[in-house]
Amino acid sequence: MTKESFTLREAFKVLREHYGPPTRLPTVDPFELILWENVAYLAPPARRRQAFEQLRQTVGTAPAAILAAKQAVLERVTARGILKSTFAAKLRECASIAVKKFGGDLGAAIRGPLDTAKRALRSFPGIGDPGAEKILLFTGRQSLLAPDSNGLRVLVRLGLVQEEKSYSRTYTESRKVAKDLPADPGVMQEAHLLLQQHGQTLCKRGVPCCGECPLASACAYARVTHGAPNKRLQPTKAGQTKTTNRRRARPRICPPGPPRPDP
Repeated sequence: MTKESFTLREAFKVLREHYGPPTRLPTVDPFELILWENVAYLAPPARRRQAFEQLRQTVGTAPAAILAAKQAVLERVTARGILKSTFAAKLRECASIAVKKFGGDLGAAIRGPLDTAKRALRSFPGIGDPGAEKILLFTGRQSLLAPDSNGLRVLVRLGLVQEEKSYSRTYTESRKVAKDLPADPGVMQEAHLLLQQHGQTLCKRGVPCCGECPLASACAYARVTHGAPNKRLQPTKAGQTKTTNRRRARPRICPPGPPRPDP
């Protein structure tokens, strides 16, 4: 008998069995996690990690070291993503804010109440509510799922999160489903990383590889797209779709070769 849907806890278990334990982020320091978010804009995971390690080795991650670094040196780091000049300047801006507003130490600022900690983190470029919650998750300060865009897409396609008109409202909906997991930072970190990995490799934005997906048997999106081969999918809200007749439909398949990760 085919399962109709997964809970988040069940999906987490399936993804862990499929991918194994995920690769952890290279730091738990709040300022370094801010740098991680800005170091290589729209770079795939491997290139972001390379950029971060290059920053550590050639410049350092202390605010004072970044402020003292030459623009060209910072651009050699941020060139692993796009807009290298813009993001080299953002690294310097992050360092400046850390020194002027927090005395070079973010530790005290994020030890307070959740809203106060998020407000402090949103002072930095590139850090909105999702980014602030992600930093609090990976510092171990809060048990938040904080899915990135890849992980959120997985939750929507599974039918676990209702897709709203704006990204922020859809993200807010993800907080409800997170309650299905234990309120433990380690568990939430692993769930975040597995959802992200799945969204980058199989449940991709453009052409999801539903035929290879371990969650496809109970996925609302896969059920509709693979159950109507002669119709064209018009996505609306999670778990709801519209279809129009199409004369020569092409099935959604994964391109040949190993899947390439989305940023």
